[in-house]
Amino acid sequence: MTTTHAANISAIKAEISIQLGFDPKNPPAHIDDKQAADVLCLKPTTLAVWRSTGRYNLPYLKVGRLVRYRVSDIAAFLARRTAGHTGEVC
Repeated sequence: MTTTHAANISAIKAEISIQLGFDPKNPPAHIDDKQAADVLCLKPTTLAVWRSTGRYNLPYLKVGRLVRYRVSDIAAFLARRTAGHTGEVC
């Protein structure tokens, strides 16, 4: 992982913390599926479909019925999916 990539992930983690109402200097390690869905602008049921089908590589933790996501995994997921543009380079 490059320094720039690590800085991007740290910045995204801070944005996630602010969005969820946490202190960006002390972000939570894990969030539940509803909070993860809010961060990603999705419904929790969409995340459930992703988990069951493996559509996207978004790691999660499961203990019994509880589903948790690492904030760092969500930040890395968003960093991987960040695009600069969709058009051709002239």
